[in-house]
Amino acid sequence: MPDLYDKERSLYREIASRVERSLPGVEVLALELSGPERFTVFVDHPKGVDHGLCERVTQVLRDYLDRYAIDVSSPGTEPPLRRRPHFERAVGRKVALRTADEIAGRKRFRGELVDVGERSLQLATDTDDPVEIPYDSIVRGNLIEEETR
Repeated sequence: MPDLYDKERSLYREIASRVERSLPGVEVLALELSGPERFTVFVDHPKGVDHGLCERVTQVLRDYLDRYAIDVSSPGTEPPLRRRPHFERAVGRKVALRTADEIAGRKRFRGELVDVGERSLQLATDTDDPVEIPYDSIVRGNLIEEETR
């Protein structure tokens, strides 16, 4: 799996740079490989994400179409969190994280994001103390839609 996550990170850097340079205001939130020849790009824009924007992103990535099937998606109700600025906007909210390596004996975490630092974040889980998780270890992260009662 580490090779998969390294490939995702590498593709993310290439694609985010290209899309954000070509389409002002568009932010590439994440890229997820869903197979060896398919990936999904999650994008956001201050005015929202519609079909036209997804089409423009696909056009910017046209030369990847000979190697990959590309899906372009809005962030949805549980937006992806991958980089520090994403986590800064989510402080005080519930998140789900998956790490490449075990931290505190596990790779999957759910809890409230309590602090965002320079190199890591702190997550209040079901344990007594918040867990410190380095950004470099995070391979998946999403805001969790909180249930209303």
